[in-house]
Amino acid sequence: MFLASSAKPIDENIKKLVDEIEAQSPSLSVLAAREFRYSLRQTQVEVNIKEPRQFNVLEEFIIRAAIEFQPPPTEDELASVLGLDSVFIKTTTTTLRSLQTLSATSPITVTPEGRSFYEKGSVPQPPYPIQIYAITDPLSDKITFQSESLNETTINLPDLADFIAIDRTIADISSLLLEEIQKSIQVSGLALHVPEEGKIVTSYRVLASTQKFWRKISLFVIFDALEDKLNIQIRNGKQILESASNWLEVLHTEGKISLQALCKLSTETINLEREAILKQKNTEIEARLENIRQKALETATKATSEIDNYKALGEAVQLRDGQISLAFSEVLNSAKSHILIYSPWVNQAVVNEKFLNLLQKLANHGVRILIGYGIARLQEDEDKPIPPEVEKKLRAIKTPDGLPSVQVFWLGDSHVKEVIVDKQIHLCGSHNWLSYRGDYLPRGESVYKVTIPLQVQEAYEFLANRFQNHAQKLWQSSLENRDSKLAIESLCLWGTLGMEDIALKEIQKNNWLELLPVWLNVALQGLKLKKLSDDSASFKTALSLLSQVSIEETFIELLQQGWRKVLGAIAINNPETALNLLSDEVWAQFIRLKIVQESDSPNDFILSCT
Repeated sequence: MFLASSAKPIDENIKKLVDEIEAQSPSLSVLAAREFRYSLRQTQVEVNIKEPRQFNVLEEFIIRAAIEFQPPPTEDELASVLGLDSVFIKTTTTTLRSLQTLSATSPITVTPEGRSFYEKGSVPQPPYPIQIYAITDPLSDKITFQSESLNETTINLPDLADFIAIDRTIADISSLLLEEIQKSIQVSGLALHVPEEGKIVTSYRVLASTQKFWRKISLFVIFDALEDKLNIQIRNGKQILESASNWLEVLHTEGKISLQALCKLSTETINLEREAILKQKNTEIEARLENIRQKALETATKATSEIDNYKALGEAVQLRDGQISLAFSEVLNSAKSHILIYSPWVNQAVVNEKFLNLLQKLANHGVRILIGYGIARLQEDEDKPIPPEVEKKLRAIKTPDGLPSVQVFWLGDSHVKEVIVDKQIHLCGSHNWLSYRGDYLPRGESVYKVTIPLQVQEAYEFLANRFQNHAQKLWQSSLENRDSKLAIESLCLWGTLGMEDIALKEIQKNNWLELLPVWLNVALQGLKLKKLSDDSASFKTALSLLSQVSIEETFIELLQQGWRKVLGAIAINNPETALNLLSDEVWAQFIRLKIVQESDSPNDFILSCT
């Protein structure tokens, strides 16, 4: 039995943050949390800055003459050309030489720096000094700069250096190269060194001796039940200090720090906590899955009084460990129409080349796949976001018609792990479908494979509703920015969910007719998979929109191809239904838009399609 929250070594001031961490990710349990202080070093520094100003007419003429005249002129020659007293020319060239725009010799010669500024329409001003503060942070192993001094505050907390040898040596400020200072100033966000604008830090010097300031930090020891791993985090408020956290984890792995000394957490306590947490997590999952199984059995029992009919109605079979990955593969390969997957996390261990090849194979057969992921309430709070390269590879999988076959969306705020195939099979349990380690080793996990129609339908409706809500959000975003890429994602998502009618209504309501060819491709997939009826009212609605389309539209060719394919697909299954769609008014539009030839007739067109 693991420790109650009150018995854990958690400092009072950070208990609320501990609760937030555990609430954000159900797989995380904070074993200990303590506050410490550590010292920063502050050094006052003066930097000299040179920045440009617009040149005046005389300066521009002198620099231009020095560049273009061959040979370069003297001051007296320029004065003669301009009809000015040579004093004016010499005063200006003296100023330009002091700014390193002209060389010190005669005739007038432009320096490389002067030429660079001239190309930008400016000349440099005399350097001016600014005082800033260099902050040396041994935990982040960085030097940053800021315009204001740190505040001197009293922090009555244990010094982290009493428990850990913080020997991450950072070079003394005065020993740094100018280039290093310039780079650190840029990284710090101070607009003092901006080369692209001609603003340059030209030199620096240390003004005063280094001072010590204290900063408060929090140390968390967190057990991740999903990864079966102990993590150490250093935070400044809610911000995770990645560099410091990684450093402490390395020290702990190497046995150079003691959690017992740091936060009164012994190895024995950690092991007992780990076992208790894993047991509790599995118990919670087992209880939920047992409830699913009981409901499935009740449904089957109510549906028939004959026990022999149970198999015909489907079943709920429990799978464990090695059986799970095998069943996952078999179920995916059995897909004929669509797959819905929800996995809190997605990683490369599962979404490897073999898995991607399987999805592409399914896509080639017209199967459409929706993947939802995310456990945090906000996407930016995800501890383990989907790797961008993984998402890119998934989104690259297309249907033979070039539409997205795999769509991946952050839905968030859920720990469920479900797979639904063709509304016929439902896999649910403790297995992380798209984020397990990929080693197929037993971990005491269990999954139910449910084929009872009503139970599968309930699971499908719940997950489909989440995807439908997301499709609506995408569509609203696409309208706000007239973003066709987002709009196409919405249409394809609605198509996978069998909601082609909703997609068409939105196109019609918002007069976004250039999306009609996309809708026709989506509808074509529905026809091929027999998910969209040949006599769907949506086809008559789509045909009624043709009168609003001009033959000059950029998408006219795609529209022509789309209608030929759709009418052909309907005609193959039901020629009479296809012919009934071609009323006199529709046929006139087909001729006007050159979907058919004037010499064609509806009967001949339908016959040519069958």
